[in-house]
Amino acid sequence: MSTDTRPVPELAPEAVEQWRAEGVELIELLGRAQRGVGGLAAFRLGPTPTVLVTDPAAVQHVLGRHPDRYVKRSHRARMLVGDGVLSATGDAWKRQRRLLQSQFTGTGMRRYEQRIAAAARRTAERWEGYRRSGETFDVGEEMRRFALDTVWRALTGLPLEDRTDRELRAVERVVAAMPTLPTDAADARDAVAEDLALVDAVARGAIEAARSAGPTEDPGVLRVLLDAGAQHPEYTDRLIRDELVTLLVAGHETTATTLTWLFLLLDRHPEARTADPQALVSETLRLYPSAWLLPRHAVEDDVIAGHRIAAGTDVLVCPYLVHRDPALWPDPERFDPARFAPGSERPGHLGAYLPFGLGARACLGTQFALRETTSLLELLLPMGVLEFHAKPTRAAYSITVRPDGPTPAVLR
Repeated sequence: MSTDTRPVPELAPEAVEQWRAEGVELIELLGRAQRGVGGLAAFRLGPTPTVLVTDPAAVQHVLGRHPDRYVKRSHRARMLVGDGVLSATGDAWKRQRRLLQSQFTGTGMRRYEQRIAAAARRTAERWEGYRRSGETFDVGEEMRRFALDTVWRALTGLPLEDRTDRELRAVERVVAAMPTLPTDAADARDAVAEDLALVDAVARGAIEAARSAGPTEDPGVLRVLLDAGAQHPEYTDRLIRDELVTLLVAGHETTATTLTWLFLLLDRHPEARTADPQALVSETLRLYPSAWLLPRHAVEDDVIAGHRIAAGTDVLVCPYLVHRDPALWPDPERFDPARFAPGSERPGHLGAYLPFGLGARACLGTQFALRETTSLLELLLPMGVLEFHAKPTRAAYSITVRPDGPTPAVLR
């Protein structure tokens, strides 16, 4: 390591103590660190040093160029997703990602176009009924149902049934409970044991049904996993269950949240309704990225922009703060889909916009998510304008950044 390197600038310990005393959320501490120290900011929450990374070049260094130096450790959702691709590491992760990647790019994506379209039409038909009747409905709940229906069709080839929909609410309850669960893994599992058992039962039923049905001309992802199990001993029923649940969690929670935020933003900015759906989605993801915080762990000494990163340091890449940095995004708090219109000027650095992560561990389902969101908006936006009876006043920072409250509305 070069002798002219220097430590990462550190947030004053008294600022951390003030944060603890005030009891505010982690995002507030990270924001203070970025504003007070800069794009590389060190602080301590315990015995392990932590470095916040929001500088685009540093983001690219950590996630894009050196994922072998900055690795994932045990994922907070592991109790739910097990050893699925979201939490897997090392060679196991490489094998699992290689198998799934082909399903969500190129030819694989074309296989799901009709399933996405069918789920979007089903939602549009419900909304047409709401418009005719004047019925009040919850927009967030509608987006959750659409996203879950879409990913269920991709996984199984079948539309989501009402019973399965009710049972899979257990996924949402576990995800919502995660920030407040005990730190001990066994105690945390015990606290949500009933919901985990319900998720296991749904996954087991889907696996058994797909296995009984046998090969089909238009297989879903679950069939691909079962075929892998017939060839590779590591694809046990437990791992197939873990991959299935991983795709359910990652494939509907993020999409539902993005769409809910989008409709809330359009309520505040009705002039943006004429924007291209893709630009609407991209700008929503800038303000509320699917992956708002990406924790990594430095496994060897390194240098970022002349600053020393010691092995053993916890590194927090925060897309949420990167996307709201006024040095990168003028007037960053303003919702402006024109930022993503053809020919518009945006930050040129890859590390300046990463709503689905960056590098080797970027979200597998990026293209799937973008296609399903735009497909739905193309049907819903021309139908009318939402009038919200109530709107959440704050965001909840869990696996995703989600509106913290119900979103009742009527469609005019």
